[in-house]
Parts: sequence; C-alpha cells; structure tokens
Amino acid sequence: MVMPARPWPLLPAAAILAILSSGPGLAEESLTRDVPISEFQNKATDVKAYNFDAPPEGMFRSIQLTRGFEEELGFRRAHEIVPVNPTETFSQGPTPVFLVFTLHQHIEPFQIIGLCYPEQVAGLDPRTVMSQDEMYIALEDESGYLKLHAPHGGWRPGKYKVEIHVGWKVTEFSLMGTMRFAVAQDGSSSSAPALPVR
Repeated sequence: MVMPARPWPLLPAAAILAILSSGPGLAEESLTRDVPISEFQNKATDVKAYNFDAPPEGMFRSIQLTRGFEEELGFRRAHEIVPVNPTETFSQGPTPVFLVFTLHQHIEPFQIIGLCYPEQVAGLDPRTVMSQDEMYIALEDESGYLKLHAPHGGWRPGKYKVEIHVGWKVTEFSLMGTMRFAVAQDGSSSSAPALPVR
C-alpha cells in the first residue's frame, strides 16, 4: 500500500517575511571571516630552534654530570637512579665521570649513547673519542646513567664535551645534545669527597 505524500507544513507569514527581508546578509554573518593562511601557520618568531650543542631536551626531564649515583626504590617499585655530588669540574686521575638522567614516558625501548671528546685539552685531537658508554632503556625505565671511564693515564686538565645520542647506533641523526665538563689542575678542583667507583 502506497502512503500518500505528506504536504509541507505551512510556515507562518511572519517567518517567511523575516527570511525574505534578511537577504544575503544572514548568510554572510554566519560564516567566519576570510583569514589569510599565514595566520594558521607557525610564525618564525614563535619557533625555537633546537640547539644540538646544548644539554639535550625533549625526552630528557633532566641530565646532570656527577661524581657518582645511588639507586633508590621509586614509588612504582622501580629502580631510580639519583645523582650524588653533581658538578661540572672533575679532578685529574682515573675517577670516572657519570651522567645521570631522568626521562619522560616512552613507548619503545632504546639506547642512550655518550661519546666523550677532548674539546680543549693540550696535546689531544678534539675529534678523538676518549671514552664512551651506552645504556639500554627498557619501557619501564624512567632514569639511568652513563659511566665515562678515564682514558689510559687518567683525565688530563682541560675541557671535554660529551655528545648524547639516542638510538641503536651513532649516526648524524641520533645526536640529542651535548654536555660539557672540565678537568682541573691538581689541587684546584672542588673539595667534594671522593666516591667509591661502581
């Protein structure tokens, strides 16, 4: 059985007059203004350039050079690495240099790699890797450390830089930032107590 078509409801005369009298202005007022595309794009003044020659940011909540570290049980029952005696000046000799860091949450495991170069050390080529270390970061890890062993004969006085890379190997794209420390002449470094080597 075919149902008869339902007639359109009759609009009150006042409503019809209101629609007709509004004309094209009603449609124009309901649309947004025509905004130039440049207002939707990031302005060059608002974008901060990433500095690979400074301490790493992004995935790192913090990173410090220290003389040592301690392990504590975190509130999630995970091991938390805590820096001990943070400094950027170390003594000559065989004592290792530590980099202790905390991380933001991550969804994949990865490695953090540190390469130490003599930036301004008498008699050493600044392109020579003096020490390196890497640490595997599991999904549950929120902190960690790198241990840079002193080169043969110990650290010499001067300035050193540590490139921090993230990934499974060092490439031109894996660099995340750079840390720097100095090795003072004997007797001129800070008098912080020496820590046992781990």
